[in-house]
Amino acid sequence: MSAISKSSSVLFLLTAFTTAVPTISFAQQTAPAADLAVKMTTSPPSRGPDLKGIISARSGDQIQISAADGTKTVVGINADTKVRASKGFLSLGRSTLAANSLLNGLPVTVRTMHAGDALVADQINLRNNDYKIASMIRNGTDQGFDEQTASTGALRGRVADIGQYNIKGTTNVNFDTGKTVLSAQGRADLCAAAAKADSMKNAFILVVGYTDSTGGEDYNQRLSEKRANRVVNYVQQACGWKPYRMLSPTGMAKADPLASNDSVEGKAQNRRVAVNILVSKGLDGL
Repeated sequence: MSAISKSSSVLFLLTAFTTAVPTISFAQQTAPAADLAVKMTTSPPSRGPDLKGIISARSGDQIQISAADGTKTVVGINADTKVRASKGFLSLGRSTLAANSLLNGLPVTVRTMHAGDALVADQINLRNNDYKIASMIRNGTDQGFDEQTASTGALRGRVADIGQYNIKGTTNVNFDTGKTVLSAQGRADLCAAAAKADSMKNAFILVVGYTDSTGGEDYNQRLSEKRANRVVNYVQQACGWKPYRMLSPTGMAKADPLASNDSVEGKAQNRRVAVNILVSKGLDGL
């Protein structure tokens, strides 16, 4: 009887222990079921592509990187993102990653990590001199991702400010129908224009994109802006033009045609980006 009693006691204790363990474990798991599911299905972050270009837009904890070929990539920033300059660590934490640190027009190299379907910046490398230059930019590029959809009427108002400058030269770069790709001739002409502007004291560049009459108004507005941004990226990255000497790029859709849109030849002339070399009237001749 004693042996049976002891065996029964051991079995009872084992049963009580095995049924209590899940209860204790569950009590320690205070996260909601949805969070647990995320933790179980989230895979470890993997290395993403290295990006090189300029910061062309900023929205909260996201920056947009525009490469020399016009490719745009949105990258997230978090508390682990490191920002390094060529001459030492800038000690920029997440709390200071704002418009006064990662600025539009700033050339950067970004090491990324995959975070699901998105990319997150693991490290952002830049040069001290470029940072100093970018800190002087005032609306050199659009700050928000959606600002480039402004109406043609508003953009006309921006171009009206051209009266404050003397135009020292204009270079027109043409595009194929519906395209934003720069031709070899176009790339050569852009660098020649940048070199000409660089030889002038106090010169700025204003880039204005246009289309022919093919397509609707909204489509042509976006297309003209994309062409202008493509030229801005190339002039800054490939031709060495400094961002702080670049006025805000503008898209004018099919407005102000150089020739009639009733002919193939006329449309070809109107599909263009005009690169205007400007000198402020107050500084011209100084």
